[in-house]
Amino acid sequence: MIAEIGCNHKGDLEIAKELIRVAAHVCKADVAKFQKRHNRELLTASEYDTPHPVPENAYGPTYGAHREFLELDLDQHKELVEECRANGIAYSTSVWDLTSAKEMTTLNPPMLKIPSATNQHYELQGYLCEHFAGEIHVSTGMSTGDEIGKLVDFYEERGRAKDLVVYSCTSGYPVAFEDICLFEIKSLMERFGDRVRSIGFSGHHLGIAADVAALAVGRMMEAEGKGTFSHIERHFTLDRTWKGTDHAASLEPDGLRRLCRDIANVDRALAFKGQEILPVEQVQRDKLKWSGGRA
Repeated sequence: MIAEIGCNHKGDLEIAKELIRVAAHVCKADVAKFQKRHNRELLTASEYDTPHPVPENAYGPTYGAHREFLELDLDQHKELVEECRANGIAYSTSVWDLTSAKEMTTLNPPMLKIPSATNQHYELQGYLCEHFAGEIHVSTGMSTGDEIGKLVDFYEERGRAKDLVVYSCTSGYPVAFEDICLFEIKSLMERFGDRVRSIGFSGHHLGIAADVAALAVGRMMEAEGKGTFSHIERHFTLDRTWKGTDHAASLEPDGLRRLCRDIANVDRALAFKGQEILPVEQVQRDKLKWSGGRA
């Protein structure tokens, strides 16, 4: 379970640390994930200097200024790594551009993420293949089947496909239930399950029901020998009413807590019987099961 904090810290390092602590201790998530952007590299001059398209979400007079306000620097990310370590939760971050990838690899996290928006940025991903030894996670929102195939081919050609986790994802904030398309998990596992490390699910929807269904789809495909389903990622905030694009599509602490609880419990239930009559059933069978031999 990944708590996708992203930029929901509002550019405040102390809020970022509090999000880590809550994700670890209240929600029992496994990973706290952030985002790293080098905005002058990522945005054109025009994009950087244009006002935010949704003024009520803006933290600056231009989109570039807005993004800079929300950005934490390398030293601050080092503090986040230490905060994660102190609270028993793994640290990760998405890297949106080559400069960010170069910076974040120096932190040696267990995993780095490529967001849907840059999953065709092969200079960035080539750098990670050569210079980052951990898992590389990639989302597939806004992507065609051919683009996803090209992506997996790229990692295979570099001997890194078995470090690659590919996420089913619909890019929207929030996503309507009819657009979640959970059977895309099935398609990815059928097509790539034996070629990559695993398949995951990154959700931008409301509530927690769809995530449990995603787990069920993934585990059923595992049972059919179609690879491994490994990660569920949800955006996480302390307050969904805070200003910003992602808060409305995020879970608050109690929502993420309940999701982590439900995923763990349902995962235990997704199994075949180990024997015809389970021990818990034998007690009831001895008391209740009709037998033709009884008087």
